[in-house]
Amino acid sequence: MMRRWMGGAVLVLAAAMGPGLAQADAVDTLRDFVRDVKTGRADFTQVVTSADGARKKTSSGQFEFQRPNRFRFAYTKPFEQLIVADGSKVWIFDADLNQASSRRVAQALGSTPAALLAGGSLDNEFVLTPLPARDGLDWALATPKVKDGPFQALRVGFKGKTLSSVEITDSFGQLSLLAFSRFEDNVALAPERFRFTPPAGADVIEQ
Repeated sequence: MMRRWMGGAVLVLAAAMGPGLAQADAVDTLRDFVRDVKTGRADFTQVVTSADGARKKTSSGQFEFQRPNRFRFAYTKPFEQLIVADGSKVWIFDADLNQASSRRVAQALGSTPAALLAGGSLDNEFVLTPLPARDGLDWALATPKVKDGPFQALRVGFKGKTLSSVEITDSFGQLSLLAFSRFEDNVALAPERFRFTPPAGADVIEQ
């Protein structure tokens, strides 16, 4: 069996002018991010908390994306795992097990955090609602329009115009927090960053 995808539900964003304007700006900032930021990369730390709050798992790595539907989550701790979307397929590779699986992008993304961060559509997939500023960030709530999907809600936090955090509540009540650092937008990324070829001898499962 492959290890569970650490992305989660893997492999998506300072109130200075009063609560009403700050909240409206959070949704506008999210729309601007999806429209204007064509590529990006950042370090990330992910903390997954069980529904009862009793258990936490922490992982970290690097994230890159290029619209539409190309992204790369390279987990380095606590173990190596690579998630790559090449525009048509999403590959998940577990280095320790030398095991890879793939699914079509349309099947794997849908109303997921990866679709929000790297997809080309936003309002078609999510209902957007402003939230109060918290922890020095402006927040927007993205609720998937597909009600029976794997996620209940995504909260995207921005510091100014920079993507800072994504909080994901899945259908079981589990909370995943992705905190981004050293975020760079509209950077040149080599095409091979979004390609994956299973290593020789790897166990490959294609769906």
